Amino acid sequence: MRFDLLQSISLAGDAAIANDDRAGSSDTLAWVIDGATDLGEPGLVGSRGGAAWLALEADAAFAAAGDASIDAICKGVFARLARRFAAQRTRAPISAWELPSASFLAARVGKDGLACRWLGDCAGLLKRGDTVERIGPPASKDDENASAAALAEHGLGLKQRPQPILEVLRAARERPDRYVLGVDPAAATHLGGAVLPCSVGDELLLMSDGFAALIDVYGLRDEAGLFAELATSGLTGLALQLRAIEQEDGDFGRFPRFKGSDDATALWLRIVA
Repeated sequence: MRFDLLQSISLAGDAAIANDDRAGSSDTLAWVIDGATDLGEPGLVGSRGGAAWLALEADAAFAAAGDASIDAICKGVFARLARRFAAQRTRAPISAWELPSASFLAARVGKDGLACRWLGDCAGLLKRGDTVERIGPPASKDDENASAAALAEHGLGLKQRPQPILEVLRAARERPDRYVLGVDPAAATHLGGAVLPCSVGDELLLMSDGFAALIDVYGLRDEAGLFAELATSGLTGLALQLRAIEQEDGDFGRFPRFKGSDDATALWLRIVA
C-alpha cells in the first residue's frame, strides 16, 4: 500500500510573519510539523526565527528519510536536527524557552498497517468506511484557552506580546515534562505512537493544531462531520470557514487565544494499492 496525495494547504496566521508549519508526503510516509512560535528575537540560528528554522530542517529530514521503520525515521530526524543545530547556532540559548521546537505527527503506511508517531498537538484522522478514528494526542485546548483568558487584560493577539504574557509562555516552554520535536535527541524516547489497521480506499487527514482548531476549539464539526465536509468543500473550503470564525471573533471574547489566527496546515491522502 502507498499514499496518493489528494489535497494540501498551508496558511500563515499572519501574512506578514513567516509560516512555521510544514507538511509533506512520499509513497509511504506523510508528516505535518508545527513550529512553536518564537518567544524572542531571531539570532540563535541566524536571521531566521528558530521556529521557521526547525520546521524547514525537520521537513527536509522527513523528506530525505529512506524506506525504514517509523521509529528509525523519527530517530534519524532527531539526530539530524541535533547535528544541524550544533553546526548552525551562533551562540548559547538565553534559556530553554529559546530552543527551537515543534509539534509533529508522522504516519507510515505498510503491510502491517498505518504506523504513527507524534509529539505535541498535531492531529490526524483516519477514515475507514463510515468510521473516523483520531490519531495523535487527545484533543485538549482547555489549559491554553484558560491561560489566554486569564491574561486577556494584557492584550491578546498583539504582534508585540506584552511582557506578562511572554513570561507565562516562556515558563510553559521550560516545563521538564515538555517533550517536543527539537534539538535534543533524548526527546525521541518519549514519542506517542499507534499502529492502526488500514486498507486500500481509506483516507488520512493530517493537521497542525491551527487547522484542527475547527474541531478541537471552534466546534465547527465533530471528527466524522469534518471528513464529510471535506468531501464537499475540500481543504480550501474548510480553511475559509476557519478564518471566518476567527475574524468574527476579532475581540477574542468567544474563543480566548494568544493569536488571532494560527498557522493552519493540512494534508489529505488516500491509501491505494
